[in-house]
Amino acid sequence: MIDLTEWISIDPDIRGGKPCIRGTRITVYDILEYLAGGMTEADLPADFPSLKPEHLRAVLMFAAQRERRLSVRLPCEMAA
Repeated sequence: MIDLTEWISIDPDIRGGKPCIRGTRITVYDILEYLAGGMTEADLPADFPSLKPEHLRAVLMFAAQRERRLSVRLPCEMAA
């Protein structure tokens, strides 16, 4: 498992505190939207030359961990 803090940062002064690729203003959400829109992992570095495969894995892991946390809370909220 990779250390997400090595690749993803959250800084209130950058993009309103949205999770970003460390050292850039590219948000996790930007990358996810591009992938959902049909871009491939191979396409992304053409638009974002600073991106490395490790960045993309970190974005996907960040999203998966966030989804897992949300899905754990959801049944409790539905019972309320």
